[in-house]
Amino acid sequence: MEKQQQHLFIDFEFTMPERNTKYKGFQPEIIEVGIVAVVNDKIRETFSAYVAPNKFPILSERCKSFLHITQEQVDNGITFLGLLEKITEMGSGYSNIVVTWGNMDMKVLKNNCSMAGAAFPHFCSEVDLSMEYKRFFGDQNQTGLWKAVREYGSEGTGKHHRALDDALTTFDIFKFVEKDKRYLGNTETTTIGDLIDLSQFYNKFA
Repeated sequence: MEKQQQHLFIDFEFTMPERNTKYKGFQPEIIEVGIVAVVNDKIRETFSAYVAPNKFPILSERCKSFLHITQEQVDNGITFLGLLEKITEMGSGYSNIVVTWGNMDMKVLKNNCSMAGAAFPHFCSEVDLSMEYKRFFGDQNQTGLWKAVREYGSEGTGKHHRALDDALTTFDIFKFVEKDKRYLGNTETTTIGDLIDLSQFYNKFA
């Protein structure tokens, strides 16, 4: 039996070094996650959590100030392996397409998996919606997430740089783009499940 298609809108926030300071071997680590699971255009589940970093467990002042995240919040967060377990759990039983705004989320996830010696979660495909948005509207430059949603006359969901709010806002833009594609003369009924076939397109920009 063919698995039902599910879109996982994912956003991560990462650690960052102090400005103009070089941390030897520094690599960004996930410290907050927001996931929105969508099936048949409907939100099936959402998940939000802080994640405790491993290699550089002490947050920089710049990171805390920029993301409004405290040391205590990440200290009490789930482990990175716990994050992977949650992603696997939310995707279980479905054919999953991951949608992110920009390519950093998946790059950092893959790198963090490598650092932890853990397997990267299997997805049937990954979509960088910012590149799809750029291609669709012919913009020369990639547009920021919240600038894009404001161009649609919306204010987005919650606060920028809160992972779940950004994931929900990404879903909002995905729906706007779907509506525009219908308006521009797609004679077939488009669903969120078949909106974007980016296998070749994603490989080009991965």
